[in-house]
Amino acid sequence: MEDVQGTGSLLDYFGQNYTALKQRLVRRLGNRELAGDALHDTWLRLNGACDIDAVRDPASYLTRMAVNIAIDVQRRNSRMLSGAEIDALLDGVADPAPEPARAFEVHSDLAGLMELLDRMPARRRAVALLVHAEGLTQKAAAQRLGVSLRTVEYELQKAHQRLAAYAAAHDGKK
Repeated sequence: MEDVQGTGSLLDYFGQNYTALKQRLVRRLGNRELAGDALHDTWLRLNGACDIDAVRDPASYLTRMAVNIAIDVQRRNSRMLSGAEIDALLDGVADPAPEPARAFEVHSDLAGLMELLDRMPARRRAVALLVHAEGLTQKAAAQRLGVSLRTVEYELQKAHQRLAAYAAAHDGKK
């Protein structure tokens, strides 16, 4: 590397000493392509950087900067899966679309549950939907409906009994 004389920018120094910097980096990293990529990223980061006078040893500074960039790239790449790894993972994933018979069964179950809910008294249906569909606590459901917590607990218990009876009868048909 040549000595620094006069003022200028690190970018100027980088351009004048690119070959020597790349050789130094290849020796440190052991990979010519990674060294080239790291130097390119270093050049991009240097755009508008400080004057060369602010850096005591520009060659060491630029090499350290490029090595750090290369390490960041290697870390990012080590977290990525290869194409073969992705294919292996996808092979183990079941098809998210249900078979037509299963889709019909689920639709039929849902229709039966909706019919069961429709036949419940209005307050019981409201309690069940607030707690299970909207995710409210029993206390919050009681406040929203303007009833006591005990009433919500009672209505929820009765709704659960009806749903359990429906499920038991429905499982027997399968």
